Amino acid sequence: MVDYTSHQTPGTVIIDTKNTFLYFVLSDTQALRYGIGVGREGFTWSGEQTVARKTEWPDWRPPAEMLVRQPYLPRFMAGGPGNPLGARAMYLGETEYRIHGTNTPETIGKRVSSGCIRLTNEDVVDLYERVKVGTKVIVLPATAARRPAQGASPDAAFRSPDPASPSNQPALGNQRADFVIWTEDR
Repeated sequence: MVDYTSHQTPGTVIIDTKNTFLYFVLSDTQALRYGIGVGREGFTWSGEQTVARKTEWPDWRPPAEMLVRQPYLPRFMAGGPGNPLGARAMYLGETEYRIHGTNTPETIGKRVSSGCIRLTNEDVVDLYERVKVGTKVIVLPATAARRPAQGASPDAAFRSPDPASPSNQPALGNQRADFVIWTEDR
């Protein structure tokens, strides 16, 4: 639990991709903070979605775009401990993006995904129990996130005006997953 100033409804999920944190809003002044892995360069996105559905030990079917870049990937992988989606997945709107677990916890805090948000399996199980279908998820643009000033407490950046307030929310409209700028793997 951390100090986090927000004018969002309790239960809202705010994803700070720049600083690799996910916040589950508890009140106007507090949130639960989780470390996350985020999209690598060329695979970042921002906007507002809702949790459309939730799955325990989800199956994985790589999207066609990913198979073009990485043809060696399996076309299907059943859910379980070896599955790259980990223990739980929360699907975001009509997009192919998810908040999900990972079987590679060393990727937390890094920019490695194709746009999905990943948490350790322990953290995704905890978040999964708190999040309901229909929950608002705000993904902040990397430029909107602020780092605390040197010498400030780790949460100082989040005591400033709420970057997820309605006047600062990124617009997503009816866009789908194809709004991402796809680049080749490096």
